[in-house]
Amino acid sequence: MKLAEALAERAEATRRVEQLRARVVSSARHQEGETPAEDAARLLAEAGEVLDALETLIRRINRTNATVRVGPDGTLTDALARRDVLRLRHAVVTAAADAAAGTGERGYGRQLRSELMMLAALPVAELRAQADVLAREIREVDVRIQRTNWEADLLD
Repeated sequence: MKLAEALAERAEATRRVEQLRARVVSSARHQEGETPAEDAARLLAEAGEVLDALETLIRRINRTNATVRVGPDGTLTDALARRDVLRLRHAVVTAAADAAAGTGERGYGRQLRSELMMLAALPVAELRAQADVLAREIREVDVRIQRTNWEADLLD
């Protein structure tokens, strides 16, 4: 099985556990004299089986991520960390540029000449250029990660 397939399976198992959890909760209590819509104990046991399989799958995915190399980024785990930090860095730089430009904020425009003028404390154009570079880096790392996900075999 390829790593990408295992990731899709993990997402499906996670969704299944959430569905089972909701069904257990809705069937856990019922009025005296009535029968519950579903057998909560059976649903709980099924959720336990899905969770056991999910744990095994997550262990294999993590083992694979820690072993498989992704070009200059090191292991897949390293590349994922790099992408996460690049996304955070991009969000910070973009927010700083938006704040300095006054984007989305009302009341910064002067109504009268006697009102104080708001000035940017940061170079907006430079921040936007930096955000563009970060966005490109994010895309490049993400492409390497996705390619590796489809090429790498899941480890045992």
